[in-house]
Amino acid sequence: MGSSGPAVAGSTFRVAVAGASLMSRKRHADKLPAMPLFLIHHQHAPAECAAAFAAWLGFDSPLRGGAAASTCLEGGHALWWRVEATDRQAALALLPHYVAHRTHVIPVRDIHIP
Repeated sequence: MGSSGPAVAGSTFRVAVAGASLMSRKRHADKLPAMPLFLIHHQHAPAECAAAFAAWLGFDSPLRGGAAASTCLEGGHALWWRVEATDRQAALALLPHYVAHRTHVIPVRDIHIP
């Protein structure tokens, strides 16, 4: 298994790495530890909608050009992304400053619904 670099699937970001160390004898050593999962919730006023979208122009992020859940076209002016990042600051760094300043980063975990 080789390195495939950054990957964006939907609105999730994860960096793939090369396989397990050949020096490890631990069981399941080929599995990466789970990366923390965050729900990024951005909210802006209706008058700020154009500025919030314009902030992405020229900003380099794996989220740019991808899909996000949004209520802007329904009048709610909120967006959500699910991202994997090392911590809250790393999750916020995926956003332009204008957007990040109006954003909450919420740690979440997936659960099984019976």
